[in-house]
Amino acid sequence: MSGKEIVDVKKAERLGILGNTDLEINENTGQIQALLIPSVKWFGLRKQGEEIRVPWKHIKKIGADMVIIDVSDFSEEEQ
Repeated sequence: MSGKEIVDVKKAERLGILGNTDLEINENTGQIQALLIPSVKWFGLRKQGEEIRVPWKHIKKIGADMVIIDVSDFSEEEQ
């Protein structure tokens, strides 16, 4: 999944590129629980430890080049 572009389906907005270690996996079941997208800052630089957590249930489609997600109904508890 590395290198896929992350796109918000509601806003048609690019959120970032999925990297090599941007998955949250349940150690007991091996299932993916969330995608972790680095927050991009000015000139492509980002602060350490800042990321957007996208729960698996908000992923709508995974294609050859991108991952389509719906972030419009995130609650504060999920972020």
